[in-house]
Amino acid sequence: MNSKLYGNLIFELSHPGSKGYSLPSNPYEPTELPKALLREQKPELPACDELTVARHYTNHSGNNFSVDNGFYPLGSCTMKYNPAINEEMAALQAFTRLHPRQPQNTCQGALELCHTLQQSLAELTGMADFTLNPFAGAHGELTGLMIIRNYHQSRGDTKRTKVIVPDSAHGTNPASAAVCGLEVVEVQSTPEGLVDVEALKPLLGDDVAAMMMTNPNTLGLFEKDIPEIAQSVHACGGLLYYDGANLNPLLGVCRPGDMGFDVMHVNLHKTFSTPHGGGGPGSGPVGVKDFLVPFLPSPHIVKTEAGFGIADDSFIHVGQHLGNFLTNVRALTYILTLGREHLRTVGPLATLNANYIKEMLKDVYELPIEGLCKHEFVFNGLKDKSTGVTTMHVAKRLLDYGYHAPTIYFPLLFPEAMMIEPTENESKQTLDNFIAVMRQIAQEAKDTPETVQSAPHNTPIRRVDDVLAATHPILTYKQLLHDN
Repeated sequence: MNSKLYGNLIFELSHPGSKGYSLPSNPYEPTELPKALLREQKPELPACDELTVARHYTNHSGNNFSVDNGFYPLGSCTMKYNPAINEEMAALQAFTRLHPRQPQNTCQGALELCHTLQQSLAELTGMADFTLNPFAGAHGELTGLMIIRNYHQSRGDTKRTKVIVPDSAHGTNPASAAVCGLEVVEVQSTPEGLVDVEALKPLLGDDVAAMMMTNPNTLGLFEKDIPEIAQSVHACGGLLYYDGANLNPLLGVCRPGDMGFDVMHVNLHKTFSTPHGGGGPGSGPVGVKDFLVPFLPSPHIVKTEAGFGIADDSFIHVGQHLGNFLTNVRALTYILTLGREHLRTVGPLATLNANYIKEMLKDVYELPIEGLCKHEFVFNGLKDKSTGVTTMHVAKRLLDYGYHAPTIYFPLLFPEAMMIEPTENESKQTLDNFIAVMRQIAQEAKDTPETVQSAPHNTPIRRVDDVLAATHPILTYKQLLHDN
């Protein structure tokens, strides 16, 4: 492995004696630490001056791709533009210097902010109340299932241990159910990509705790049979859980609570613009109908005659504090900036953009399921399979043209799946440019397939060995020297 392909590593810029910091002298008496806490050897850290460090990380940041510098049609993840005002609000010292353990009478503004967000989410989704505690969408799923499980157990209905999950669901759905100690039962989809209601009915019984659904589903299709599904699940005593990963196209149009869903989570880092990727910052608030409010986890923000307080009377705890506070700030800023009028346009614009791309490309890319989609859709690779150019090749070639690749090989229903989601923010000009590039790649696949198959050609790092990277990752500078 040649590290020069990646630019200089910080250790390669290191020079003994260089220093990149200036700290004030310690005004206190030196304190001896217990030997058990001390290292046997000093940590191996690079020695660089401040300007070298600043230039190093600034140069590397130019290799990152984000919504701020290019089109990011990552299906299922909703990589939405995050306005700068969100970051300005989250950076206010009045917020950043708060401590989660400080007295409640000293942080009434922050508590009111969170309470307002809880109410806003409830209004937008048709739920009665929300908890902001979960730190991610999957964490929200687990929280919602814990609420459902405890609800059934509180009534002595302990045999409800099964969770029904569609075959098109996000992988976190069955994973969350399993972590919650529940049994996963899969229900098949119809050839049209929707939940097969007839296949669902035999699975319903007095052992079903819940059914988890995403609507629109992972194919970007609206589950038109949701009223019948909700009625059937409720008739057997089960509850209906809404995976909020695809809430974006519904925003301002319809509400999961009105469809019959009892519990749901919202991805603030998807629907409400907070940036995500690389592990955070995430947030997965969970909302419930009235009869489930007592089962929301503690701590929970409530409004009283004396002001805003924190209730801690639930037997469910999913985190020590009140979730990711600064993500809450960003989400509420987004909601208040758009306001009631403009929030109503989010879903329709997301749907319009997705359908526009789909219709403009379906003559050169295979569309396995025809019809109106919502915020995203799935191609099954190029329409002309004779070129030998796969979805992976197309994705890598897009990098040469300055576009992030869409989600590929998911969902698993199609062998060459390519899931595209433009979000509501993108202009027609941006969509037209992307469409032109996608058509250009399709033509290249016919004329010079080797050009597409060997891409990318213009990126800082060319083609990588994905298998080698996964099976033999190089994680330290010392390991890099040893391998060379």
